[in-house]
Amino acid sequence: MADHVLAGTHGPLTVREWPHDRPRYVALVVHGYGEHAGRYEELAGVLAAHGAAVLGPDHTGHGRSAGERVLIEDFEDVVTDVHAVADLARGAHPGVPLVMVGHSMGGLIAARFAQRYGTELAALVLSGPVIGAWELPEALLALDEIPGTPVSPASLSRDPRVGAAYRADPLVWHGPMKRPTVEAFARTLRTVSGGGRLGPLPLLWLHGDDDRLVPLAGSRAGIEEIRGEAYTERIYSGARHEVFNETNRAEVFADVTDFIDGVLTR
Repeated sequence: MADHVLAGTHGPLTVREWPHDRPRYVALVVHGYGEHAGRYEELAGVLAAHGAAVLGPDHTGHGRSAGERVLIEDFEDVVTDVHAVADLARGAHPGVPLVMVGHSMGGLIAARFAQRYGTELAALVLSGPVIGAWELPEALLALDEIPGTPVSPASLSRDPRVGAAYRADPLVWHGPMKRPTVEAFARTLRTVSGGGRLGPLPLLWLHGDDDRLVPLAGSRAGIEEIRGEAYTERIYSGARHEVFNETNRAEVFADVTDFIDGVLTR
């Protein structure tokens, strides 16, 4: 694994790369709130073995990138940052198809990326995406003070090792959400809802039906607003929020690689 540093909209961005000498495609992994691209090591390994060069930025205020921790004032800037990573990938691998994989908050960013730059993508994978009717931002903004309750590690996966590693990870944010970030979430949820359908872009939606952080029904409403003609969904019984870290992750990885194979051979 190698690191790049790019000039982001709010300071230097660290981009992790899992390289491949002659990739069939480039996979751009877009991580979720409070975490970092390094938590996608296993997914990146699966995609690299499948023939991908894999890149994953740490968003502004996250992981090894610059910025006040978990402060995102405008997700449009984060989408612009991810586009700079796509440019980096294209420069290294010209003409190679680009597949974007966005999880949770990264699903919101990836969906918005697809609305802005969809013609640059060969396929889009959204995992537990924060789109549609996610009620948390409005609930938090109604309070005088946002409570200091961090994400519950038990909500991530049925595998207790995942929660334990998350709790012990110094690059994960374990404090409260910040009001400007919550306001940006609420605003961008509305932007994506009204931002148009994805047309011919192949979309794979993955979600656990026991996701308590980003409930299935709310994301389904968002998927219905953006999905185009080429659409696949996989809902996993009993799975929690992080399907790439779930006890059935081998099934999830196979669904992703099968979907990508279908796109690349069209």
